[in-house]
Amino acid sequence: MFLKKNNFTQRIITGILFVLILTGGILFSPLSFGILFMIISLLTLREFCDLLNGIEEVRINKLMVMLGGAYLFLAFMLVCSGTADLRIFIPYLLLIIYLFVSELYLKRENPLLNWAYVLLSQFYTALPYALLNVLAFSHNRDNGTDYYNPMIPLSVFVFIWLNDTGAYCVGSLIGKHRLLERISPKKSWEGSIGGGLWVVAFSFVFAHFFPVFSFA
Repeated sequence: MFLKKNNFTQRIITGILFVLILTGGILFSPLSFGILFMIISLLTLREFCDLLNGIEEVRINKLMVMLGGAYLFLAFMLVCSGTADLRIFIPYLLLIIYLFVSELYLKRENPLLNWAYVLLSQFYTALPYALLNVLAFSHNRDNGTDYYNPMIPLSVFVFIWLNDTGAYCVGSLIGKHRLLERISPKKSWEGSIGGGLWVVAFSFVFAHFFPVFSFA
């Protein structure tokens, strides 16, 4: 019983610290936003590569994959902030080509499979974090400048938390029909729909207090 309580307390403390770091990193400045999500992207890519390399026939270059993900995030940030143009993506494309060509010379069992997993790591893991820059930077049509708007990327995580909370509450109260029991035994259709409606309702509240969310 004591161990369960101790584990629950650790989860709460970890959750609070994560929320504080995430919120602070987004709200403080564009630089802190970039550093935070580049670190998260690198850690996610490392974990993803470790999982892939655990497959018997797969061997991918973890260091180059992480380097590519970091550069992709940086390139998106510089383009979206108006600091660079699309030519900054050329080194990234060359890196992807290099990884493909190098696989052909390494004489591994299935080079195309390895390269396919490299692309998967970029599209599935690195690209979503890089695209946060599209939300974080807005263009001012009046003076033609780009500026940082932390509320939009922050709202993504707020809505995710609201969806999880709403789904848990509704599912706990009235959830009877399982959504996909083989994958997640406790999730229900009622909870999933309730979580979605919860987010829609709160999005109107956000739109009222923050004009950037206005639907007009």
